[in-house]
Amino acid sequence: MKKAELFEHIIAYFEQHNPAAATELHYGNPFELLVAVILSAQCTDKRVNLTTPALFKKLPDVKAMAEASVDEVREYIKSISYPNSKAKYLVNGSKVIIDKFGGEVPSTVDELTTIPGVGRKTANVIASVVYNKPTMAVDTHVFRVAARIGLTTGAKTPLQTELQLIKYIPESKIPLAHHWLILHGRYVCLARNPQCEKCGLTQWCKYYQKITKQK
Repeated sequence: MKKAELFEHIIAYFEQHNPAAATELHYGNPFELLVAVILSAQCTDKRVNLTTPALFKKLPDVKAMAEASVDEVREYIKSISYPNSKAKYLVNGSKVIIDKFGGEVPSTVDELTTIPGVGRKTANVIASVVYNKPTMAVDTHVFRVAARIGLTTGAKTPLQTELQLIKYIPESKIPLAHHWLILHGRYVCLARNPQCEKCGLTQWCKYYQKITKQK
């Protein structure tokens, strides 16, 4: 099967079975999503969602976050992984958003990555989710699922995965495809014990075909 055909099958499956896929992070505006995504690095969305309500109640906007001390922010996020670093990112990043972007979360990946704590993955999430731009954020789930199914071949880095995926996914579907792959990896195509028996992609999946032949 040609690569383009494989993508067509996978996209059609997800369009039928998860047409409204979306981030599981809770947020009310672009700044809250940016904070949540920064906190979610090497941490579960569930833990972030338990943490952000109190943080946003105390520091409800970018101005309040910029004026807070790192110690104050850390107290609210101490149950999150790497609270020291992330507290610094949130305070310093808020200052940059105010100084460089007039207090508004920017829309381009290049602008977003100038904010402390915002790497390419985080920038792609914001550009995609908030501004509906055709950017593909690659986390561990996307990296794993894409390789297992066969959507990517020989990709060694998130950027290589990203570039291979956006080559075949129509621009209008890239924001959704990001969530399709993440959620599939989070609940079905698990890292240590993929739930192939309840997966609807097995007829196209390279990984499933390989393990089936080995049995």
